[in-house]
Amino acid sequence: MSDVMQLVNVTDAWTLVAIVGLGLITLVTRSFFLLSSSDWKLPVWIQRGLHYAPIAALAAVIVPEVVMHNGHIISSWQDARLFAAAAGATWFFTKGGVLGTIVCGMLVYLPLHVGLGW
Repeated sequence: MSDVMQLVNVTDAWTLVAIVGLGLITLVTRSFFLLSSSDWKLPVWIQRGLHYAPIAALAAVIVPEVVMHNGHIISSWQDARLFAAAAGATWFFTKGGVLGTIVCGMLVYLPLHVGLGW
């Protein structure tokens, strides 16, 4: 039993070291911009690239959720997420608005998922 407790104590110590280390790294890297005495100017090409960052991050999160199930690409067209994503995209590109997109997607998703078990 003492071997298990010793292992737990070592694991807890390494966890604490990792948390403190990551916190310090985050603090140092984020404070570079605040500690500088001169203004920072990003190059134009970086400023242009930052315009695409939110949509790229959103696509990186949403697309795998829509096309994968349990870590595998879905193999059947009978998946409610496909139809909900198509309905939401159609709403967004025809009418616009995020709230309408979400409501439209959920109105398609819920009957297919709950009603048909897709």
